[in-house]
Amino acid sequence: MPVTNIKALSESSRDKLKAAIDPIEQFLNHNALGQLVSEDNPDSPIFYSGLLSDLRHLLVFSEVAYEKLGAVLRRPNFDNELAERALYEVYHNGVNSFFYPKNECYSEDGRYAYTGQDAIRFRAKPVRSARDVILSISRIYEELRDDLSYYESDYLTHRRMQSQSK
Repeated sequence: MPVTNIKALSESSRDKLKAAIDPIEQFLNHNALGQLVSEDNPDSPIFYSGLLSDLRHLLVFSEVAYEKLGAVLRRPNFDNELAERALYEVYHNGVNSFFYPKNECYSEDGRYAYTGQDAIRFRAKPVRSARDVILSISRIYEELRDDLSYYESDYLTHRRMQSQSK
């Protein structure tokens, strides 16, 4: 991939990560498990503790990737290989962390992906603020997934082929 494309992709990915980090951080800073748990739903403590855990992991992965991309972009000479490695990590840590959360409080239903409806389905009915934050960042992570689909498998194949030819 040409250096100019990788640099532009790094810049746009960094911007998208920042757009996702802010609402996640706001949500986590203003909501605690006790506030989210509903007394009329006995499963809600398990659901919300899982959701909060997944969001904390996503926040950390996204912040680390944001910082790595920032460091790559601030270098006097753009390092193509380092940028590709950072983009790979954005995909495999950030994007995968969003779409495949450990606690499975929500999941993506591919049948809704092209209908204009929200493709995210929750395991239990969340409070409005939790629902809103997940749905708002889902669009960002969908864009990142589309932009970085090369890094799903082609990047590693390319790296293996390079190392074998040396």
